[in-house]
Amino acid sequence: MQHLITAVEPGSPAQRHGIEPGDILCAIDGQTILDEIDYQALIASPRLQLKLIGKDGKERLLSLRKDEIEPLGLHFGESMTLSPRTCHNRCMFCFIDQMPKGLRDTLYVKDDDWRYSLMMGNFVTLTNVDDQELDRIILRRASPLYISVHATDPTLRCRMMNNRFAGNIMERLQKLKNAGIRFHCQIVVCPGFNDGEVLLRTLRDLRTLAPAAMTVAMVPVGLTKCREGLAPLTPFTPEAAAALLDSIAPFQEECRKTLGTTFAFPSDEFFCLSGRPIPDEDWYEGFPQIENGVGLLRRLEMETEDASFFDDEPAPPVAKRTFLIPTGVSAAPHIERICKRFAPEGVAVRVLPVVNRFFGETVTVTGLLTGGDILAALTPDVCQGCDTLLLCAVMLRHERDLFLDDMHIDEFTKRSPLPVQLVENDGEALYDVLRGRE
Repeated sequence: MQHLITAVEPGSPAQRHGIEPGDILCAIDGQTILDEIDYQALIASPRLQLKLIGKDGKERLLSLRKDEIEPLGLHFGESMTLSPRTCHNRCMFCFIDQMPKGLRDTLYVKDDDWRYSLMMGNFVTLTNVDDQELDRIILRRASPLYISVHATDPTLRCRMMNNRFAGNIMERLQKLKNAGIRFHCQIVVCPGFNDGEVLLRTLRDLRTLAPAAMTVAMVPVGLTKCREGLAPLTPFTPEAAAALLDSIAPFQEECRKTLGTTFAFPSDEFFCLSGRPIPDEDWYEGFPQIENGVGLLRRLEMETEDASFFDDEPAPPVAKRTFLIPTGVSAAPHIERICKRFAPEGVAVRVLPVVNRFFGETVTVTGLLTGGDILAALTPDVCQGCDTLLLCAVMLRHERDLFLDDMHIDEFTKRSPLPVQLVENDGEALYDVLRGRE
């Protein structure tokens, strides 16, 4: 595959060796370049041979040297852009299949791309990776990957993912292990399907792949009210969440003794739902599965503690005020505890657990709250005595403009009965707001 060079960094190895915009890159060290993954892997070497076609149409070979970690300095057009590969499954628990109709198109995209797993930590199933592409993963040393397993029993995995080709996950993970590729695993736990003894079997199977299998995260299935025509699933109850934590505890202890790691980590939702305290910092071993909600609440409190500990600036005068913080039902008690612990004298915090009407009451996480549901919860009684609505940015998309129900933040601000202040989803930002450092 050929790639048009659109720009060359000044002073870069590419410019020093006479490469210009308009040249075409055909190969590096004799290897075809499919995409950015190939390109980044191949330019890591300090000695390169590039096959180029100049603007004059003539082909040439260029040998160059550079520092091992030094970028080559080339920029490309759309040919090098990674277009997300779509999912080949129809998982019984897929959240996108449970989305209300009529939202923006990007919310319905089902990506399942190992390249984004490598670069961004997205979880992938590997069901759309053929043997040739699996070999490319190994050739390019794509590690670590983030892999959705759900069940190691072949029949059950095929059933849960509605894909008859999904059953060979252990063979594929073993091949990755043998090649030195490391990976983190994910299990979406569905009561009555892959919990109980099935879950323990899955965990034991994955443990045989350690240390290539680095961690396993367990998250409870998320169920919305829009499940017409989908597989019948039941949400976790407080009792079931507690039972899961109890059932995996002996396995975790065994892993700590034999592997030196807890290995299997339940997400915060299991602790919130069961009413059990969030584990201490050391238990999370550096938070490798933070994007799965494993340790988010503990890290938030840690960040707030650190901000307080390293705060050597004179405390500014803090006017008496009361913040109102809307949050998901599951995290509300923990957010309230953290805020009351670090709020300075004269600053009060009222935490508002917002029931999710948009997706259904069984959805209790903060990041899935909508602008409409928050506004509906801001009744006069709730807002009385409050000065500012403190809104966590996790409720908005990356651009910080739209909620999941497509309400714009400007519209929300106009309709809010209280002035709105946006705060990033980290403890330092929360601490600064509470201290009046806006």
